[in-house]
This record gives sequence, structure tokens and C-alpha cells, in this order.
Amino acid sequence: MQLSTKGRYAVRAMFDLAFYSQGEPVPLSRISEREEISLHYLEQLFNKLRKGGVVESVRGPSGGFKLARKPSEISVEEIISIVEGPIVPVSCLEHKDKDRVCHRAEKCVTFILWKRLGKNITEFLSSVTLQDLVDEARELLDSGKVTHDYMFYI
Repeated sequence: MQLSTKGRYAVRAMFDLAFYSQGEPVPLSRISEREEISLHYLEQLFNKLRKGGVVESVRGPSGGFKLARKPSEISVEEIISIVEGPIVPVSCLEHKDKDRVCHRAEKCVTFILWKRLGKNITEFLSSVTLQDLVDEARELLDSGKVTHDYMFYI
């Protein structure tokens, strides 16, 4: 199972925003340059992230985007779910509508396995916040393991 570029890029961009914003709006063009993500793609992602309530847009000459909440209140799971949809390891777990769930779900041992796996993935990603990523990045900078020239790739 792999996350799509939507999920990976959204987490990278949100980390960048949390790391560099200092509470001020950050233009997407700066995030695009630092993260080497197409501006057009970021615009699409940030539209979803804004609708999902994790960023706010600020208009004007010093405008851009800023976090809608503290970095400690935004989990990686929330970011991924906003841009990707539900985090599930197999498609048969996607449907909450009983009529659309696989007809074998109630007696399928592997269904139970995939359900547990999905729960563990969601719990783990929910336990990691943007603040955790920012703190790890600062530790890497302080230790000298990375420099701003060779920034963090998630």
C-alpha cells in the first residue's frame, strides 16, 4: 500500500507551512520552491485543505496561507484524510454503507485483518502532529545532521 502524491505532498506542504510561517501567511510560491512541488498542484491541495479547515487563506500583497489551528492540533491523519479520503489498506473497508460492503465481510477472516491494519495505521497517523514534525526538524537542524540547504524530505 502506498500513499498517493496528494497525501505525501500535502503533508510536506503543511510541514513547510508550520515550520516557516511563524503565524504569518506564507505564499504558496515559497512552499512550491522549497518543496519542489508544482504551484498548480499546491493550489489544488490547499483548496481542499482550506475546505477541510486546517488552513486559512489571506488575501492581499502579504497574503498566502496560514494554519487554521496550532500545529499541535493538526494530525498527519487529518491532512491525509482531507486530500485522499479515508485511509484504508483495502477497498472493501471504504464503504460505510452496509449495502456496498463486500457480501463476505461478516465471515471473512482477512476482512478482520485489514480492518485492524487500517485502525492501526489511522491511530498511528493520528498520533503524529505537525508540531511533532517541526520538533523533529529542529532537532535535526540543531544536531547538524541537516542544513537549510538540504532540507527535510518526508
